[in-house]
Amino acid sequence: MEIPAKLVKELRERTNAGFSDCRAALVEAAAQLGDSADTKQLLEKAIEVLRKKGQAAAAKKATREASEGLIGHYIHAGGKIGVIVEVNCESDFVARTEAFQHLCHDVAMHIAAVDPRFVRREEVTPEMLEKEREIYTAQARATGKPEQIIQKIVQGKMEKFYEETCLYEQHYIKDETQTIGEMITAAIAKLGENITIRRFARFKVGEVASASRDTVGSEGAPS
Repeated sequence: MEIPAKLVKELRERTNAGFSDCRAALVEAAAQLGDSADTKQLLEKAIEVLRKKGQAAAAKKATREASEGLIGHYIHAGGKIGVIVEVNCESDFVARTEAFQHLCHDVAMHIAAVDPRFVRREEVTPEMLEKEREIYTAQARATGKPEQIIQKIVQGKMEKFYEETCLYEQHYIKDETQTIGEMITAAIAKLGENITIRRFARFKVGEVASASRDTVGSEGAPS
């Protein structure tokens, strides 16, 4: 199938993937959808193809040590909110690329705007999870629904809790179609190295204490 250059360009703008990867994804999407697919369907399917390939590439690199990287930063609201975030990669070469620097900036900007409490869902304490489950269970039981339905409601609310409080689960403020975790996965596929957000700190003028979070990655414990 002949893929219009305009369509490849649009896919590149939406995903930041390379030209050849975008064209290949569109060809694969067209083969899966058939001739009846319109442009919107073709683009959405191609994005899905790219994400699956990116996830596979990221999984292969996940065990590799990421001990280089940068400290990204962002100041917002006239100096009232500030964020610093450590984003790790495997080499100083990648850390110095424009793409990696933009990634660090975008992550810091997202943290400033959305204020996550944890980097990953694995960091949420068992005590906090139990407290949230108790609240959601009580709310669901108050509806009088059967126990089986209640459990499904609670599970849905727990997933929403992760989405609201964990950085990797949150939808990126500049592109609601992808999560921060998916954005990191795409960066891994593009830059060819393991990339991970290690920790961040968010400060707001007037707060009693800063919102600071650490995460332990494959590279070791945070200092």
